Amino acid sequence: MNELTILTKSFDKIKKYLEGNKDTSLPIVKFKTPSELKEVINFEIEKKGVTEQDFLMLIDKYLEYSVKTGNKQFMNQLYSGFNFPAFIGEVFTALANTSMYTYEVAPVATAIETEMIRLMNQYTGYINGDGIFVTGGSNANLIAMFSARNKILPESRFEGYDRNKKLKAFVSEQAHYSFETAANVLGIGSNNVIKIKSDANGILLPSELEKEIKNCIDNGETPFFVAATCATTLLGAYDPIEEMAEICKKYNCWLHADGSFGGSLILSDQHRYLMKGIEQTDSFAWNPHKLMNIPLICSVLLVKKRGTLQHNITDINTDYIFHDIDKIEDLGEKSIQCGRRVDAVKLWFAWKYFGLEGYQKRIDNLIVMATYAEEVVNKNPNLELLVNRQSFAVCFRFIPKHKINLNSFNLELREAMRKNGKSIVNYGYIGKTLAIRLITANGEINKADIDLFFNNLLETASKLENKNKFVAS
Repeated sequence: MNELTILTKSFDKIKKYLEGNKDTSLPIVKFKTPSELKEVINFEIEKKGVTEQDFLMLIDKYLEYSVKTGNKQFMNQLYSGFNFPAFIGEVFTALANTSMYTYEVAPVATAIETEMIRLMNQYTGYINGDGIFVTGGSNANLIAMFSARNKILPESRFEGYDRNKKLKAFVSEQAHYSFETAANVLGIGSNNVIKIKSDANGILLPSELEKEIKNCIDNGETPFFVAATCATTLLGAYDPIEEMAEICKKYNCWLHADGSFGGSLILSDQHRYLMKGIEQTDSFAWNPHKLMNIPLICSVLLVKKRGTLQHNITDINTDYIFHDIDKIEDLGEKSIQCGRRVDAVKLWFAWKYFGLEGYQKRIDNLIVMATYAEEVVNKNPNLELLVNRQSFAVCFRFIPKHKINLNSFNLELREAMRKNGKSIVNYGYIGKTLAIRLITANGEINKADIDLFFNNLLETASKLENKNKFVAS
């Protein structure tokens, strides 16, 4: 098999794929069920390897039936878009194939990650801060809770968690499920994650937080960790960090900001006010693979106090890896991973390419586009805005002419859009009401893209109405 030929033809396929991403006449996905997909792609590994021609055909099939998340009509997830310089960084990261545990094997990558952490801490205001690239926002939240546990119970690193301490964590009822998973992994137990009420816009109520903390103390329990969400998954709401920081200081709780979705808003001078008080937090999860459009995965945990991450790790007696010859910090000594992917390089390439001002403009544009989408909904009598837009998420539903079950109709509408591939959008429930959730996460979308999305949605809805298949509510 001629590897050079495959490489050359692969780049031709990349070019074709990128051109297809820009063609709005092509579907975002050629939807097939799992059984149908098995009919067009042979997923089994056989005794003998494939030919060059078959190998190239596999590439074609993979791209043909994958969801084109770089297409500007992909508004389904909290991430989307194609970032050319970051893509180049990803390619050369895989080419170099280094691991992030030591400077010895990853000198340039270590210097890049160190610089990225320094720059990101400038935005948070962590003057003596630190950080590490991790495997995702859920992992960042886990390590934040891990750090909080080790701060309040330093001996737990060696002796394990003493359940008599009755640790309690507090998160918004709108918070990501990863906090319950973290409590499970750490032995604290998911039932000890207390959900705090939020208002109609999905914003945590500080008075409810303090009430729940007091209740725990009165019951002989130990509050130790509080999470503020910076853009909730469904509504894009930002919790009031400043007010939560006052409460955490009063009760000696670690305050973590989960910016896994909306953390990149910190780059915007115009909208950063939504994260006012971020410098008062103890840790901050930030996912550049979302609003900064870096290829998955690119996630960071920042901590306010240098040395926190090293303190999490128990004794490292591994002279076969960490030699400490050049007196240079090996990043593996503050990571719970040993082998770790080089995820900082693609972020660095992108930030170098766009610059600080360029990225600020991209983030500002996302808010402009979300605001415009909200305006479109409010102006159309067939669309209903279900909650005021908070940031990058617009939650609405379609109102048919005839009285039918609205949840059923809007779910069918969303599914029809997902399968016809013209535009893809997600949904969730606000109470018992199904909401179609549009996310503006692609830094390059414009008003024409928003208009095309709603045209596709209204056209699909009209076809569904004509079927008259829904039961009256």
